[in-house]
Amino acid sequence: MSVSRSETAKRREFGAFLRSRRTRLTPYDVGLNGGSPRRRTPGLRREEVAQLAGVGTTWYTWLEQGRDVRASSEVLCALADALRLDPAERQYVFQLNGRQGSEIGFIPKPEVAQPLQRMLHALTDQPAYIIDKRWDVLCWNRASEVVFGDYSKLAGDERNSMYMLFDNPEHRRLLLEWHILAPIAVGMFRAENAGDAGDPEYDRLVSTLMNRSPEFRNFWKKHEVSSYTPINKRIDHPGAGRMVFEYNSFTADDQSGAKLVVYTPLAEAHTPEKMKELLQDMPR
Repeated sequence: MSVSRSETAKRREFGAFLRSRRTRLTPYDVGLNGGSPRRRTPGLRREEVAQLAGVGTTWYTWLEQGRDVRASSEVLCALADALRLDPAERQYVFQLNGRQGSEIGFIPKPEVAQPLQRMLHALTDQPAYIIDKRWDVLCWNRASEVVFGDYSKLAGDERNSMYMLFDNPEHRRLLLEWHILAPIAVGMFRAENAGDAGDPEYDRLVSTLMNRSPEFRNFWKKHEVSSYTPINKRIDHPGAGRMVFEYNSFTADDQSGAKLVVYTPLAEAHTPEKMKELLQDMPR
């Protein structure tokens, strides 16, 4: 009986916690159209949280009501992302549901080794960034920001390279040969993450892209794999016009899985000169 009371208390606390975090957000915070400026209650509506997390509104309502329904690891991750939970809040949610951090993919982003960061920022004229094994962008240099945009404005999966390739219209418009690059990238991503099949965060990202992008879904279902492929990337920059870069990535030898991705400006389309102009115009 005591176990039952404990579980009931946890479900009620989980529901109350979800409500408290929902009401502190606005549609603007999560990139939704706010609709009518006059709302009866503050914060997001239940249906908006459900939409962001990819679950049914009725089912999400049951969670807030403390009913005896079980959220999977993937759903807990999706709810945590939808409600913009910080690490401590995410851990709290997982503990209330009797799950360990490692089980639901709550693994803090690895600290990028200082030598690798110094190498990154020493590349003053070459756009470069560091990604983890799941291809999340961890840090970047000024040159990367002037070409690809400010990564600090992206959160969660939005800062994932595959997500940007398939579900970020602004990033996609930059790539003149997207139709060539996209299937190669999917094949490389699948090959590099073969050992992570079944990992909740990896599976959740793939599931999100399958739902949001018909093109990703089509490529993914073909089960093509590709080895690492150094290629040239042709960019249509909104300010500088056509630019051409040689793309390469270098894996760190510290077992972290981090990679330094570098775009070397090529002489074609006067790319080095355009890079210098973009960097001069960018405020420090």
